[in-house]
This record gives sequence, C-alpha cells and structure tokens, in this order.
Amino acid sequence: MSRSRIPLLLGGTAAAGIGYYLYTAGGDGKVASKQAEADAHKLSAKLKGELHGRGNNVEKEAEGVGRQAGAKVDSALSRTEAELSKAKSQAEAYTNDAKAATLKKINEFDKKAENEASKAKSGISSWFGGK
Repeated sequence: MSRSRIPLLLGGTAAAGIGYYLYTAGGDGKVASKQAEADAHKLSAKLKGELHGRGNNVEKEAEGVGRQAGAKVDSALSRTEAELSKAKSQAEAYTNDAKAATLKKINEFDKKAENEASKAKSGISSWFGGK
C-alpha cells in the first residue's frame, strides 16, 4: 500500500536544518538556536517588507483602476443623459407637429361643416321664401 512520504520528507528537512545550525555553531546548541532565531527573524522581516511593498502597489493599482472605472461610468452617464435630452427634444417636436397637424385638420373640418351647414340653411330657407 502506498503511504504519503510527506511526513518523512518534512522530518528529514527538519533534521538537516538542525544539523546545519549545529555544524555552523561548532556543536554548541545555544549558539545554533540563536543563529536559527536570527535567520528566522531576517526571513520574517524580508517577507513582511515584500508583502508590505506589494500591498502599497496593489492599493495604488486598485486606486488607478477605480479612477478609470469611475471615469468610464461618468462618460457613459453623460452620453446617456445627452442622448435622453436629444430624444426628449425630438419627442417634444414630434408632439408639437402632431398637435399642429391635428388642429389644422379640425379647423378644416369645422370650415367644411360650416360651409355645408350654410348651404343647407340657404336651401331650406329658399323653400320658405328666403334667400
């Protein structure tokens, strides 16, 4: 059956690390411990510095992207408002034209009705001796 070799590799790496620090310290456990702590502190500071620097860059990039997105939204909004204003004015012009045309037709109908009514009136009056 296959077993995971990860615990064996981690244990071997830890033993090699301990052996390295003991060898460089000349076999003194306290000196090896101090060197390991110093190296760990250096590595931790280096990683924090890199992550902190990346955080600022990411923040600046996000800020720039936010500005660009805001500008695009503002531009789209202004174009939409301009198009709506144009459509509104066109609709008002069409409404005014339609109203004028309707009133013209109503006036024409009224004129025609009045003319026909006056003809009919004169025709009826002539039956009774009027002009």
